[in-house]
This record gives sequence, structure tokens and C-alpha cells, in this order.
Amino acid sequence: MSRRRVVGVVVAGVLAVGGVVVAVALADDGAPTAASTPTATRSSPPEAAPSPETAAPSPDAEPAAPAQAGALYLNPDTQAAIAAAAASDPARELLEKIAATPQAFWVNDADPAAAADAVRDYTGRADAAGALGVVVVYAIPGRDCGLYSAGGVAGSDYAAWIDAVAGAVVGQPWVVLEPDALAGLGDCDGQGDRVGYLRYAATALSDAGARVYVDVGHSGWLSAEEAARRLNEVGLADAAGFALNTSNYQTTADSVAYGEQVSALTGGARYVVDVSRNGNGSNGEWCNPRGRALGEPPRLVDDGTHLDALLWVKLPGESDGQCNGGPAAGQWWQEIALELAGNAGW
Repeated sequence: MSRRRVVGVVVAGVLAVGGVVVAVALADDGAPTAASTPTATRSSPPEAAPSPETAAPSPDAEPAAPAQAGALYLNPDTQAAIAAAAASDPARELLEKIAATPQAFWVNDADPAAAADAVRDYTGRADAAGALGVVVVYAIPGRDCGLYSAGGVAGSDYAAWIDAVAGAVVGQPWVVLEPDALAGLGDCDGQGDRVGYLRYAATALSDAGARVYVDVGHSGWLSAEEAARRLNEVGLADAAGFALNTSNYQTTADSVAYGEQVSALTGGARYVVDVSRNGNGSNGEWCNPRGRALGEPPRLVDDGTHLDALLWVKLPGESDGQCNGGPAAGQWWQEIALELAGNAGW
């Protein structure tokens, strides 16, 4: 996915992390290789596509913070877990820093039945473990403006795809909704009624029991005023708030300061921050920059700010795309995984 314009933990489950683009198999050398994209129902599609309505007012009262009970779910079916199991020390010890940390599960298969199956499986396992699952919904029409994570479903199919995913939700997972979609609004053709799509998705997923955070980029992309304007255009009546820094490298301090500014302009909306790879901050690059580090372990937050959680949304070790020597987006890149883990301050 594109990250343009760049200017502890309680766990449940078994060892592992969530997948961005691919399920994995072992190559002859023991490293994970891409096999297939993650895949996930709601009974019937809407009668019409999402409406092109524009702005929704910001909330009159500040949204409530989430209950702080429960553990973040540790998914066993990840590339990091396979890599760690196949490695020998000292590499294994470094890779287990990633594999043993709860991370999000990405759903991006354009086939609605496959996407529903994946969501049902992941959220069902998290719910059975009494843990909090985090799902990234990533199939917006015109996704990534044709760059490394290009794809998404057709505009005419998006509402039905969202219905399938929403109908498969088990329990009350958190959802990061469509990374880059709102921050990249209008940046390329083929986006359709993107505001309407996001509004529809937030409502359908919230109605299914999920706690939804609409992604709005990061502190180096949009001004706080512009980010808030776009969030208010979508409307947050059916969302918990917004997500920041997905797959990027901005520091936690900068992200929280920015998040508080955006929150103040959106009626006190709550937010989450991706800290998976921000241990050394940003060097101005978004695609496989070198010299970066794992961020702090993820955790729920209740500190008097509007921050709900520091999460690992991007899966460390999975490539941002074919840049800086990396493989295709979502494929496991052991070299960068070891670098991130080795540079971590913990």
C-alpha cells in the first residue's frame, strides 16, 4: 500500500501474527513464500450502491472510550511465525519478537465469499480465545492508485463485498477501515464515490458489532484540519473514530499529538495508532526504508487522551512493495524483518 507524502502487551492465543496479503508455505530453504491472499457474510447486498452524500456533522458529544478488558489476539497463522519456526538462533530469537506480538489480520480478497470465510475464521478464533481481534478491511475501489498494492473491488460490487465481510464478523473485533483511502481521496481516477463507500462500510461493520476506525493517513501526509474535514465528510456517527500511521513510520509522540488535533476537530473522536515499525521514526520514505525498527509492543490505552490503542497494524517483515530491494507487497522479506527486530529497543 502506498504511504506517500511523508514530510506492556497482554496476549492470548498461540505464537504468531496476522497476514496482510498472503497465506504462506515453506520454500525449499525454509523461508515462507506467498501462497494466496487472505480471504471472508451478510445475508443480502444493499438494494443500491452507497449514496454520494457529502458531509456529515461531527458528533455533538464525545464518543465513549472502549472497555479496557480483554487481551489482544495473537494469530498463529502468519508468515513471521513460520519464519521463526524455521530459523535457528540468533535469527530465531529476533524473528520471535515479531511472531510473538499481536498484529492485525488483513482482508483484501476481491471474492466476497473468500473474504467472508477468512473474517469468520479469524474473528471466530479471537472470540473463542476471549481476545480482541483487529481486522484491516482493504478492498476499496481504486486501491493504492495503481501502485504496489493496487487492486480492490469494482465500485458496483463494493457494498455487497462489505455486506459479506460484515456478515462474517464474530464477536466485537476492531476494524481499521481502508488504509490510505481517505488520505488519498481524489489523487487518481477510478475511486468512484469513495466517501459514500467509506460511510456505507463504517455503518455496515458497526452494525455487525465491530468497532470501526476510519484510516486517515499519518501526521506527515494531511494537515490536521484537512484530515478532520475529510473525516467529517464521511461522518463518524457509525464509527468509533480514526486510524493513524498505518504501515508508516511516524513516531508515536508525533502521531498522538496529531491525533489529538484531529480529534478536537471531529467532536472528540477516538483513534488508534500503528506503531509496528516506528521505533526509529521516519526517514522520509514510505516504501521499505532501511534503518527502521520495531515500535513498542501493542497495548490498549486509557490515559486521559483520545487514544484507544497502540497497535501493530502493518505486519513487520512483510514488504511494502518492489522498492529498495524488496519483493512484491505483502511477501515475506526476512532481511528487513531481521533488521527491524535487531534495531528494536526491546
